[in-house]
Amino acid sequence: MLDKLLSLDAEIFVFLNGLGSETYDGLWLLITKQSNWIPLFLVLLYVIFKNLGAKQTLYLLLFVAVLVTFTDQSANVFKREFHRLRPCNNPEINSFIRIVQIRNSFSFFSGHATNSMAVAAFLYFNFKDKIKYFGFLFLWPLIFAYSRIYLGLHYPLDILAGYLFGFTSGFVFLKVYKIAQERYFPQPT
Repeated sequence: MLDKLLSLDAEIFVFLNGLGSETYDGLWLLITKQSNWIPLFLVLLYVIFKNLGAKQTLYLLLFVAVLVTFTDQSANVFKREFHRLRPCNNPEINSFIRIVQIRNSFSFFSGHATNSMAVAAFLYFNFKDKIKYFGFLFLWPLIFAYSRIYLGLHYPLDILAGYLFGFTSGFVFLKVYKIAQERYFPQPT
């Protein structure tokens, strides 16, 4: 069963990766680099600040920092445990896929997908009732993680597992954040 799933995963990867073109390689290299998302992060910071004020924004950012550290390090632990070769390093397929970028670390599961989905879920559930159309924030992890398939660095299951772990982590951290927020920033009654 697992072999069939991994085979299907590789087939889907080959198809999605094959949709790429040298014309767009530069764009996807820009998309995959975390620092190129700083304008989005600054807009989010501004929106959060306008909704929460300085003190609570700093408190929320502390939670986001701990969340990203947790998800990033968790992804690294899983990679070391599963030892799944990245597509670009897999001798069974690397001779006929598009390889735009190479990494020597393992593949399962994607840290990019995990971190971006965790932050998106955490922020979405915090602000969905306060900010209209805030659900569009989920476009960020979708585009960000697809770049990893495009570049030849992750299989779709790496992305999906990262999304699941990230979403769950973001939701759990939200619950802890809400409990702490009630304790340290009680709403006046």
